[in-house]
Amino acid sequence: MQFTYFGHSCFLVETNGSRILFDPFISSNELAKDISLSDIEADYILVSHGHFDHIADCVTLAQSTGAKVVSNWEIYEWLTRQKLTRLHPMNTGGKWDFGPFSVRCTAAQHSSGLPDGGYGGNPMGFIISSPEGSFYYSGDTALTMDMQLIPGWAKLNFAVLPVGDNFTMGYEDAVEATRMINCKKVIGVHFDTFGFIKIDHAKAIAAFEDKGYQLTLPSIGETISFS
Repeated sequence: MQFTYFGHSCFLVETNGSRILFDPFISSNELAKDISLSDIEADYILVSHGHFDHIADCVTLAQSTGAKVVSNWEIYEWLTRQKLTRLHPMNTGGKWDFGPFSVRCTAAQHSSGLPDGGYGGNPMGFIISSPEGSFYYSGDTALTMDMQLIPGWAKLNFAVLPVGDNFTMGYEDAVEATRMINCKKVIGVHFDTFGFIKIDHAKAIAAFEDKGYQLTLPSIGETISFS
């Protein structure tokens, strides 16, 4: 599996021949100014919730790539009104086999409003499993006891967790989340994009190391391989 970071909480994972893009927010992110939408190829786009900083480029990229968009029901309805047709609605607790990989939707404790002010439905996380392995993307969330359920559903190769605090859990709570999900390799997202979520990288990495875990805070454009 290969993970490529496009800034904030937007990343792409290549697994079992499929390219899965998550929470596309690039063109409005000043830190991702060197990333061109036209260079991105995706087979699927997964949207964790409706906030602008997770969905801003969804319609554009779905149209340019032909990707199928997976989201909750309310976002599905909104994207239908944006004239997208390659859509698959899901919701918390559901799972679906897409062929090259399967998706299980997990609970996320957050809010979800759409860019036009509409109701965005339940925020979600995702467990992605393929013959190459499994990973967990929590989406924007607080630390929750529900995370203790994750190891019963998948043995994770890595996890993607927010670490920026203020709007989501900070890195201290992300350390505890890492224990709950039983995964030693974590990629941090949702940090540094705005003033509210700037973090001390050294302290965050040290907090994970102190518990025997590995936190990677990727640079925008960086690709990381997992086996």
